[in-house]
Amino acid sequence: MINRRTFHRAAGLGTGAAAVALAGPPTGATAAPAQGEAAVTPAPAVPAVTPGTHTSFARLKQVRAGVLDVGYAEDGPGHGPVVICLHGWPYDIHSYADVTPLLAARGYRVIVPFLRGHGTTRFLSSRTFRNAQQSAIALDIIALMDALKIDKALLAGFDWGSRTADIIAALWPERVKALVSVSGYLITDVEAQKKPLPPKAEYAWWYQYYFATERGRLAMEDKTDRHDLCRLVWDTVSPTWHFDDATFERTAAAFENPDHAAIVIHNYRWRLGLADGERRYDRYERLLATRPVIEVPTITIDAERDPFVAAGNGASYRDRFTGPYAHRTLSGIGHDVPQEAPTAFAQAVVDVDHF
Repeated sequence: MINRRTFHRAAGLGTGAAAVALAGPPTGATAAPAQGEAAVTPAPAVPAVTPGTHTSFARLKQVRAGVLDVGYAEDGPGHGPVVICLHGWPYDIHSYADVTPLLAARGYRVIVPFLRGHGTTRFLSSRTFRNAQQSAIALDIIALMDALKIDKALLAGFDWGSRTADIIAALWPERVKALVSVSGYLITDVEAQKKPLPPKAEYAWWYQYYFATERGRLAMEDKTDRHDLCRLVWDTVSPTWHFDDATFERTAAAFENPDHAAIVIHNYRWRLGLADGERRYDRYERLLATRPVIEVPTITIDAERDPFVAAGNGASYRDRFTGPYAHRTLSGIGHDVPQEAPTAFAQAVVDVDHF
């Protein structure tokens, strides 16, 4: 719960003592260990599943949480340890269609929410600013946990989902049992974002700069242009994933949310310092600008064919994780790790829960 105690807990984060606890390689994808990390006995293996085996969820629900009426999928025993899986853009809960039953079968209660602006998640008031700055989205998940009376959960995510999970683990570690973060430490420093990246990296982010223009905003508001743009992103950031049209269309339905364009445009403009956030989130953004360390047990994952992955096998963000830690690189996998390599992703969740 967000209160004075948890805020001051976040403000007082220290660096802690570095510790490393490693699990074995994931099942279903080739993983390269980080240098200097010695493997220990892994947790029980997750049964392999062919990506795309599952196309729907056992239960879809709605709950009022904070400023939202949140749509979410749920599977597994209601009394089981909770795993919250967080998607990114341009994706939705279907990124976890195969991961969810794998974890549910191991006794986890799995919650997969539509982020604001996606699927059946709606703002409760038409007057609420359609804000997509990083702390606002993180607080959505805290509010969801409060609404579902979940005191502590294992968080796992990619893309926007990794950033959101990282923030919660950094500012509210008492709410996080463990963390699986694709692409590592993704907390945004708006000032640092203003510095140009190497040209190849800038090229991969073409749509971020497109969204900074009026043309990009209009494209996101147009159903056909939005559909085709999102499909192009899927094709380019997951070059080895041979998904069919039906797979994309299941997720594309989530982009019909009436606030989708506003949320996506604000998210990317805010990251570049081109759009303002809200003052009520300033205290959290000031903390995040200090690049707080994450102390909870963590597995970070890099996907070899993801164009956004920096070279170095996680070395660029290793110092941000000061608790039990392991890093994995998945060979031949692109950006949407849980959907492209569901067994490896689920195994990471199970493994980090055993640190």
